[in-house]
Amino acid sequence: MKKPMLFSVLVISLSFLLPIILGSALREPDPVPKLPEAAVSPEAAPSPKPEDFEPVYDADMPLAVLANGEIHNISMDEYLLLALAGEMPASFEPEALKAQAVALRTYTLYFLQSRKQNHPDADICDDFACCAAAESMDSLREKWGENFEACYEKLRRAIRETDGQHLRYGGETALTVFHSSSEGRTEQSGSIWADLPYLQSVPSPETEQSVSSLRSVVEVSAEDFRQTVLAVCPEAVFGEDPSAWVGEREETGGGRVAAITLGGQSVSGMAVRSMFSLRSADFKLGYIDGAFIFEVSGYGHGVGMSQYGANTFAAEGMSYDEILSHYYPGCELVMSVVARQ
Repeated sequence: MKKPMLFSVLVISLSFLLPIILGSALREPDPVPKLPEAAVSPEAAPSPKPEDFEPVYDADMPLAVLANGEIHNISMDEYLLLALAGEMPASFEPEALKAQAVALRTYTLYFLQSRKQNHPDADICDDFACCAAAESMDSLREKWGENFEACYEKLRRAIRETDGQHLRYGGETALTVFHSSSEGRTEQSGSIWADLPYLQSVPSPETEQSVSSLRSVVEVSAEDFRQTVLAVCPEAVFGEDPSAWVGEREETGGGRVAAITLGGQSVSGMAVRSMFSLRSADFKLGYIDGAFIFEVSGYGHGVGMSQYGANTFAAEGMSYDEILSHYYPGCELVMSVVARQ
């Protein structure tokens, strides 16, 4: 069942919509500004009503987007089309595309309040390792070919039907991170970054049948394994028997590798993922026939919404707001508003 749309109040518009309208953003969000003192006592002051506000749509939100080394001043509406195309296949279910559009919009609004140090002069960038992947119109025409018009309209519809909608938790814009796929469960943010109450480990439905690339294998020779670990952990000690190089393993709440002992040293799962270019930190490691074998599940950091999980849920009949409620528990879906003049 669809959940009713909740409307942000004046505090919301003052806390982050004014920076949008003025075309500037601070590294740290400002404290909530005080309203002017009224002529009557606070107890007698009338409460804001929904009719006192008007919605703010994507086309009215300016963004400074860093793409291909240059800053482009475009609207949220224009940016979301390019980012949605970069983050999710147009072949995905409409409700999954809508969930992704809301997650992208919310993520962008979050960093309008506190720009990333990687690009202090831009609100957002097109690097998936920093912000979110974003295509260009030329690349989309090449990728979609004769299906360009149909794919373009499908993504436009997902953005249009969620125009201005975003997620908030406790009155604050949520940090709606997402990833490609998780096998079984997503990861809690506290295992990687700060612990946020709406970024906890939740079940995710994708399987090898629904995601052909859900599992991957990486094979590394014993010598390459040793040299790679020593480059990061020079204090590691490797004996003559490679089968003894790998020790105890600790798991996160989401079932990924929190830490694993290599050469007598504890190394975080995320560090191992980076060292050996693994698709995720959800891996099993063994030594077989003279080589180290990583059996990897999923793709990405595992926190927040799984994109393939969202598509599986959508194919099963879940609406985009239900998908968002599942992956970001406790968040409210609201509309951007500003006080009427």
